Amino acid sequence: MRMQIRRLTRLRNAFSKKFENHWAAICWHFAYRNVCRAHRSLRVTPAMEAGLTDRIWTIADLLK
Repeated sequence: MRMQIRRLTRLRNAFSKKFENHWAAICWHFAYRNVCRAHRSLRVTPAMEAGLTDRIWTIADLLK
């Protein structure tokens, strides 16, 4: 997680001043990872494997 979210590397240009912004970035990361990004060995998303959805979402679907 730390390698994928730039806010967690403590660099100046990616640092969150407010906790709410930091929490939102982490939530977006997990939402993207669970419904938009296919797992390498499963070839489906974790949400599809759990039966929560029947397709891989696009980022536009996630933002709706």
